[in-house]
Amino acid sequence: MFDVNDEQIIVMEAGTAGREYWRDLWRYRGLFYFLAWRDIAVRYKQTLIGVAWSLVRPLATMIVFTLVFGAVAKLPSHGAPYAVFVFAALLPWQFFSSALQEGSNSLINNSNMISKVYFPRLVVPVSAVIVSLVDFMIAFALLLVFLWWYHVVPDWRILTLPAFVLLVLGIAVGAGLWFSALNVEYRDFRYIVPFVVQLGLFVSPVGFSSAIVPQPWQLLYALNPMVGVIDGFRWAIIPGQPISWLAVMFSAALAVGLFTSGIWYFRKMERHFADVI
Repeated sequence: MFDVNDEQIIVMEAGTAGREYWRDLWRYRGLFYFLAWRDIAVRYKQTLIGVAWSLVRPLATMIVFTLVFGAVAKLPSHGAPYAVFVFAALLPWQFFSSALQEGSNSLINNSNMISKVYFPRLVVPVSAVIVSLVDFMIAFALLLVFLWWYHVVPDWRILTLPAFVLLVLGIAVGAGLWFSALNVEYRDFRYIVPFVVQLGLFVSPVGFSSAIVPQPWQLLYALNPMVGVIDGFRWAIIPGQPISWLAVMFSAALAVGLFTSGIWYFRKMERHFADVI
């Protein structure tokens, strides 16, 4: 900032120093709110049932998984109604998968703005996650209906649920930062992310309990960061559900690792976004 003819001029460049960058994040909080609200509004614009789409997807998945894994395969649910058992796992999974897809495409979807004006690019993928958080809150309201319908009463463990929400949020944001930056440089990732999400749905314990995984494979299976999160959600919401604290610790460690490394890689690549996007 300098004076020209007694007027203050602020020069902002993409290569702003680290401390200035984090200060800019706070200064551009209004942009964060705007992008989040715009994404929420656009998502349901000109739709027939609006926000009800947030309920249709997990509800349809729950019905299919309940029929296949509960009625046909008769996999154990540890005393819980299978519909509630599956829906409690779908909450974190849908949040993660939606946030990952929205975040990974966020820079490409906002390429015109990124190539023309300076602002901390970190605002874009993080604001995209807010849309998934809204969907999560709507779906959670439907879970409360299922709990009432099946007479499932959570105990004191429900108080730990916010910790698991923060866990899946950290995993989603960290992975979203990695894939959003990689998607700018290598457009192949627009095809890789849907494949990862589709595959992850079946290798994560959404339609079944992680307890059915053979003991020799439990440690390897726990390396999936969503295993500890999904087990934690079930443990917090449905009384009597087992939990592997080892898997939870792995999820926590991976969440911290993904989040910090995601910010590092995103900041490393950020200065080149406008040139290659």
